[in-house]
Amino acid sequence: MKVLFLDNDGVICLSHNWGTRHKKLQKWMAKNGKKASYDMDHRFDNFDTKAIQVLNEILTETGADYVISSDWKLHATLEELQGYYLLKGVIKAPIALTPNLKDFDKDAAAMYRHRWEFERMRCLEIKEWLRQNPDVTHWVAVDDLNMSNEHLHPGLDNFVLTPRSNEGIKQTGIKEKILKHLL
Repeated sequence: MKVLFLDNDGVICLSHNWGTRHKKLQKWMAKNGKKASYDMDHRFDNFDTKAIQVLNEILTETGADYVISSDWKLHATLEELQGYYLLKGVIKAPIALTPNLKDFDKDAAAMYRHRWEFERMRCLEIKEWLRQNPDVTHWVAVDDLNMSNEHLHPGLDNFVLTPRSNEGIKQTGIKEKILKHLL
């Protein structure tokens, strides 16, 4: 089994997309009134269409599935996120969400409050998902948070950083780095 651990913000939801949910929600509320429930398209920012194209190419070329490691997992169920990704043009739905640190390490969860701690928390969540799924043969985590061994100790061996939040996964050379881990 091949798995790509996918963050959203700074990877497929780029900086020029941030805040689009507020505009969509205002438009929806003007049309429908202030009803309590609204669909997934109004709850999250848009994905970048070129970033989705690159993601789809990676999924097609490798046959990999993907797991959501983004903190978006805290604001929707897997089923809701599956529908959203398909709605936004991803060719297949995510197969899972990484577990939340607080659900498997209650002591550690209280310690993570700063950015580098958030990086460590996400790293631990990915490692826990891998521990629970030993059938994974190839994997890579893609994120704008730096979870590399050079940055964290211990970090992730199979990690690709997307340092430019306005380019994300479509940044030159990123796709090739991801493919090296999945092929």
